[in-house]
Amino acid sequence: MKQMTMVVTRDVENRYRGFLTSVMLEIAPGVYVAPNFSKGIRRRVWNVISSWYSVLGRGAIVMVWRDGTQPGNLAIKTLGEQPKQIVNAGNILLVKRN
Repeated sequence: MKQMTMVVTRDVENRYRGFLTSVMLEIAPGVYVAPNFSKGIRRRVWNVISSWYSVLGRGAIVMVWRDGTQPGNLAIKTLGEQPKQIVNAGNILLVKRN
């Protein structure tokens, strides 16, 4: 199944921009979307980003995609920020920082 995926970067090296624009659309500075990523493609993109981040370690990156098993049907991964989790609090979606 293919799904919309979004990546937001903040204060990262230019290599991320080069890579992300090769596989996604940059709709605003540091905001990338792909309307039809498969789970495998999303995983490979995240692996590249996270391996670079483990070496470079500057800035922050957030990836969000539709996932019917998660609250609000959204899944989220972060680098360079506290891990976040989407939670349903009485039918209101909140972002919980771990």
